[in-house]
Amino acid sequence: MFLKKVDGPRAVTLPDGSVMTRADLPPGDTVRWVASRKARVVRGVLYGLISRREAIERYRLSDEEFQGWVSAIAEHGEDALKATAAKRYRQV
Repeated sequence: MFLKKVDGPRAVTLPDGSVMTRADLPPGDTVRWVASRKARVVRGVLYGLISRREAIERYRLSDEEFQGWVSAIAEHGEDALKATAAKRYRQV
């Protein structure tokens, strides 16, 4: 079996005991961002699976957009990433 060389780990163990691999991350050409995909990218960065810079480049995100995802999860949980919850969680 051939494994492609990548920088960083191929898998990380999350606090709940589950294992997250690079295969669990959304594809680089993702256009439709649902809350679960956003959460997987944030988890991947927070637990060291990929770097923040790599995530921003791979998914063509701005720093502000990614930081918004991180802040939403930190303050309100994954439900805050849903587009239908924007009014409830992202008020100024």
